[in-house]
Amino acid sequence: MNVIRAIEQEMIRMDIPDFIAGDTVKVYVRIKEGEKERIQVFQGVVIGKHNASIQSTFTVRKVSGGIGVERIFPLYSPSIDRIEVVTRGKVRRSKIYYLRKLRGKAARIKVRRT
Repeated sequence: MNVIRAIEQEMIRMDIPDFIAGDTVKVYVRIKEGEKERIQVFQGVVIGKHNASIQSTFTVRKVSGGIGVERIFPLYSPSIDRIEVVTRGKVRRSKIYYLRKLRGKAARIKVRRT
């Protein structure tokens, strides 16, 4: 069992910023197209985080062309180049799935003062 934990500790990245649900983040994702590789930015609100050591994931939601798009990212994935926190949101819950039902101004999140 200690061998597995040792391998997991090697895979954990230290360059990931602290963020919680409600924060707006930019996720820079490496995308492979044939032999070429490029970086694509996915910017949206974090609506949930699942903490499970190396299997941790977070869900980012954005509205693109009037349609809500959600994407689940593995936190320690090698396909993630970097994560930037754009704004810190003030929310009362750890999972803000209720944003899926809200439209327009109702879906705004207040900025958290730091």
